[in-house]
Amino acid sequence: VAGEGYEGLVTADYSQIELRILAHLSGDPAFVEAFRQGADIHRQTAALVFGAEPDAVTPQMRDAAKTINFATIYGIGPFALAQQLGTTVAEAREFIASYFERFPGVRRYLDEQIEHAREHGYVETLSGRRRYIPEIRSDNFNVRQFGERAATNAPVQGTAADIIKLAMIEIHRTLAETGSGARMLLQVHDELVFEVPDDEVDATRAMVKELMESAFTLDVPLVVETGVGDTWYGSK
Repeated sequence: VAGEGYEGLVTADYSQIELRILAHLSGDPAFVEAFRQGADIHRQTAALVFGAEPDAVTPQMRDAAKTINFATIYGIGPFALAQQLGTTVAEAREFIASYFERFPGVRRYLDEQIEHAREHGYVETLSGRRRYIPEIRSDNFNVRQFGERAATNAPVQGTAADIIKLAMIEIHRTLAETGSGARMLLQVHDELVFEVPDDEVDATRAMVKELMESAFTLDVPLVVETGVGDTWYGSK
């Protein structure tokens, strides 16, 4: 809940930022175009994987596609994906194959990251921050697999972390320069939460959205969803 002297909370959450970063990093034309057109990427993936028209995609199919999309970032294999989806390993393997057939640029990018890590020992975020991965050269299969997963997801997750921190710096500066009574309360993953006086809610909400969406330039738009409420839960 908002602290004493504050009328409410404003929340601002990056929408699908990791998938947007993956689209930028991979340069996959279909992936990039989907975000540029404002398409529902989970619905599009569901239509592809389940062989259905987008309008015929059910909420359950979309949820499964969402799992598949994020499984790509985290390097989840057929066995783990099958457990999450409640399908057979063979079906999960087909889902993954269909995904990479539709977005071959994503497959190429992931493979290139693994090779870069093997050769140089690290991967980088878009800001140039390095994540060293000695595990990728391990003789132990399980340790080496962990290294490969880290090589593919660290640039994505790390870039997301870089972007929201850049946004936080600009927002903090703007709040100070404008003499706003609002204050940045906390960060939760890809979301920021603010305590805001009642008469500043609309202005703060608009300012935060603008600065977060312009914090970093990608080949696809950054999108921020905002909310207002008396409590954090109520702002959703």
